[in-house]
Amino acid sequence: MEVYIESIGKLINEFSKLPGVGKKSAQRYAYKIIDMSEADARRFADAIVGVKQKVKYCKVCGNFTENDTCDICRLRDKGVICVVKEPKDVIALEKLHEYKGVYHVLHGVIDPINGVGPNDIRIKQLLSRVGEGGVKEVIMATNPDVEGEATAMYIAKLLKPLGVKVTRLAHGIPIGSEIEYTDDITLSRALIDRKEI
Repeated sequence: MEVYIESIGKLINEFSKLPGVGKKSAQRYAYKIIDMSEADARRFADAIVGVKQKVKYCKVCGNFTENDTCDICRLRDKGVICVVKEPKDVIALEKLHEYKGVYHVLHGVIDPINGVGPNDIRIKQLLSRVGEGGVKEVIMATNPDVEGEATAMYIAKLLKPLGVKVTRLAHGIPIGSEIEYTDDITLSRALIDRKEI
């Protein structure tokens, strides 16, 4: 005999498909939906359907947009391109309100172990953008893991002959932490990436 009635079981199953949502969290979410008013539940459902119908990728940078081209690509300085792995990385950088250039979303990183090669991510589109001219700098902002570093180095090697400056986000010790508790790789990177004061 099933523990849940069919409609609740289906809802729990759908929530549990989301990343980071286990069976217990999925169950809590399902119960919350049951406790909502019908109007609130419809707004929730409409938001899910709406995002699927309206959100697409910017034809220039690959970021989320509801138009063919995102506002960042239309309104910002195109002389500096920040290369990131996913659209959520754009959101993280935009929260800082510091960066004034445009982005290029790769939609992945080179990861041979999982069968992802250079042709599986948006490297050709980046080279095309840079090849059009006017780009002074490309900032590599992929994650500081093995795949992110390999992807950054691969792209940098392709961009150097095009005469564009290629930079990498600095890596180092987080503010507020203590050197003695910093892992060896981070500490080594901080020493290499040191700056004059």
